[in-house]
Amino acid sequence: MTKTCTHLKTIRDVTPSALGCEECLKTGDAWVHLRICRACGHVGCFDQSPNRHATKHFHATRHPIIEDPPEGWGWCYVDEAFFDLSDRKTPHNGPIPRYYRSKPARERPITR
Repeated sequence: MTKTCTHLKTIRDVTPSALGCEECLKTGDAWVHLRICRACGHVGCFDQSPNRHATKHFHATRHPIIEDPPEGWGWCYVDEAFFDLSDRKTPHNGPIPRYYRSKPARERPITR
């Protein structure tokens, strides 16, 4: 039996918050896949990434729907259901890389 999402009416047209995982860009960390929150536009790394910022964003905000750029499918954390967003993809301000390898520690700026 296919699960359905009961939160589809909460999907908003959003502007991505960054051209990569918002938190990983600040810390210089790597990510594997990105997700866009369809409630507020937060861009976070998904669970295959070390920091799992998209899921952390859900737990902090309870925003249920994320989109996979550029594939255009959605996921509802609450109902644990996939669905098609190909006709409602989020436009981007530039390329959003699916993968990012951080700089080696010796190349990162020292922050205090």
